[in-house]
Amino acid sequence: MNNKPPRIWVSSLTPNKGDVVRVRAQIEHIMESGLRTDAEGKVRPRNIMNHFEARLGDALLFSWDPGISISQNPYIEFTFLARHSGELTMTWKDEKGLSLSAKKTITVA
Repeated sequence: MNNKPPRIWVSSLTPNKGDVVRVRAQIEHIMESGLRTDAEGKVRPRNIMNHFEARLGDALLFSWDPGISISQNPYIEFTFLARHSGELTMTWKDEKGLSLSAKKTITVA
């Protein structure tokens, strides 16, 4: 995982209560499966993003544990019902223990 910020798109940061909010997010990550070799025939070490979660305040909205079949620079999309205001926090973690987070404030009208 590099230090570039994730690309985040939220359909509405100020939804009405009960509206469906759509979130799209993408990070840059090599997603190396450990099954490929380099030009010298050495196996490239495995390093995949192995956990993603999205929370609105303390409430867990979405959790995902991808495997090795996910391509590099993983893209994720999910929806949730706007029930209350809060900080939408998305966190990615990889097998090397690195993590990356992004936040957006959601204000429900």
